[in-house]
Amino acid sequence: MAVRRNQATLTAQQKRDFTAALLELKRLGRYDAYVSTHNQFITGDSDNGERTGHRSPSFLPWHRKFLLQFEQDLQRINPEVTLPYWDWTADRTPDSTIWAADMLGGTGRARDGQVTTGPFAASGGKWKLTVSPDSRDFLRRSLGTAVAQLPTRAEVESVLALTTYDAAPWNSSSDGFRNQLEGWRGVNLHNRVHVWVGGLMSTGMSPNDPVFWLHHCFIDKLWAEWQRRHSDKGYLPTTATRNVVALNDTMKPWNDTTPAAMLDHTRFYTYDTGF
Repeated sequence: MAVRRNQATLTAQQKRDFTAALLELKRLGRYDAYVSTHNQFITGDSDNGERTGHRSPSFLPWHRKFLLQFEQDLQRINPEVTLPYWDWTADRTPDSTIWAADMLGGTGRARDGQVTTGPFAASGGKWKLTVSPDSRDFLRRSLGTAVAQLPTRAEVESVLALTTYDAAPWNSSSDGFRNQLEGWRGVNLHNRVHVWVGGLMSTGMSPNDPVFWLHHCFIDKLWAEWQRRHSDKGYLPTTATRNVVALNDTMKPWNDTTPAAMLDHTRFYTYDTGF
């Protein structure tokens, strides 16, 4: 059984294995398909139309499947690799170890946001963007510029305490756990972190930045924790609802995956500790 670990606890070898697998997936030409898929869904999902990956109840199972598929792709390169998570309630500054040269590299330079340190820096020649919102082909970040503070542990706890998964109208104006975790209402968790990182993470092409996977792994971990604390509650809606993926509906772009199939993460992996 795969175990997903806090990136702050990874050994030097585990960091090398993880970053090497990312670089190899990029070299093989398979990484950029994930960027394109994510961008397709984030630009296509809307509050009043069809919505699958974002602004909707299926935000969490959709990303759970997306991460699982990506993790399995990495494991075809190195079976020992699992996705680490970034606990941004603890590692919350630009000098945290996640941004060190032996992990993801640091913030971008002032004039253009280009990341100049770590394995994904443009100078290394191994992380050229091919799916980009403009002509710039290098990774960009601006840590803590657009938003000064990452979410706190207390803010996370306030969202984990919510007892309803989601509610009508099942979009960015909904009340409930999913929408506050996603960040359209309440204390804003997931969305705020994207903006705090800045650069490519503030666009629909956010998987261009490898931190996307560590951020969403932590979001998935928080969902798993909510499921544990509220085992008598579940995914909503359970019956057919216009423009929304119900419990047993198929989630695009897959033709064999429903939210119901993604509820039990322990079928695929576990986390090293509870929240």
